[in-house]
Amino acid sequence: MMFLHIIQATPIGDFRVDVTFNDGKHGIADLSEVVQRGVFAQLSNHEEFAKLYVDTELETIVWPNGADLAPEFVYFQAFKNDPSLAEQFKAWGYTH
Repeated sequence: MMFLHIIQATPIGDFRVDVTFNDGKHGIADLSEVVQRGVFAQLSNHEEFAKLYVDTELETIVWPNGADLAPEFVYFQAFKNDPSLAEQFKAWGYTH
């Protein structure tokens, strides 16, 4: 599998993000569990969360406070219920 990069991301409410990856896959990532811990806790404010954007150098979602997420994690959140990707997620260490 190629290195994953996020090429487009738009917050759509309830800590969900409409996201497109460089492999052509498009989906909705629910990041509500992320905003409950660490540097992400300040993003539990919907207005702060909505300030996300794609950093073209990091090629992933970032926020003005410096928080960012690994593209693989966002991919997992968007497609974790896709059985065809189960082995890939397991290889990355993601399970649900």
